[in-house]
Amino acid sequence: MPNSQRLRRGLMLIVSSPSGAGKTSLCRRLMADHADLDLSISVTTRSPRPGEKDGREYHFISDAAMDDLVKNDALLEWAAVHDHRYGSPREPVEKALSQGQNVLFDIDWQGAQRISAKAPSDVVRVFILPPSMEELKRRLYARAQDADDVIQRRLSRAKGEIAHWAEYDYVILNDDFDRSYAELVHIYHSETARRSRGLWIAPFVDELMSEPL
Repeated sequence: MPNSQRLRRGLMLIVSSPSGAGKTSLCRRLMADHADLDLSISVTTRSPRPGEKDGREYHFISDAAMDDLVKNDALLEWAAVHDHRYGSPREPVEKALSQGQNVLFDIDWQGAQRISAKAPSDVVRVFILPPSMEELKRRLYARAQDADDVIQRRLSRAKGEIAHWAEYDYVILNDDFDRSYAELVHIYHSETARRSRGLWIAPFVDELMSEPL
């Protein structure tokens, strides 16, 4: 049977970590290497960081626009993080899954909880741990994207975020990027091949069993 005829249900791959643990770099490489994986572009009420572009990293919207999305149940999840709100639009994700496309969520533990509660059979959750708090601090300062007070707030919240590691299906210690990426790829391939996602399997087996010997 050609791959084009093997209908399957897409999955939602949720990757979370405290800021600076390397989640974004791992996700970008996974996206670059897998054409069957789309990024869910979140909406956020925060301002763009240097180098960010509306519609690429996030859709940057007003508080009023976020209020409307929440009111109309147009988000799979939303949460307040670092004094701003973030959310995942529902419609494009549901369409992608029904067409067999996988969707990546680069979100925090609050979003992971909400999406998992709504669609447990579609979700795979991965948490990325930093090798140490000192290394986490070094990475945050090295990327030079935030003011000192913002970095300190992120560090102060990091342990609270790490405390939710047990809610995830997989945990990766990002002490070596290439090794961590290899682990993430193994998880991705295994989960996309899961029997429950293969919509083509049952009818194919029925046809196979009906063939004469």
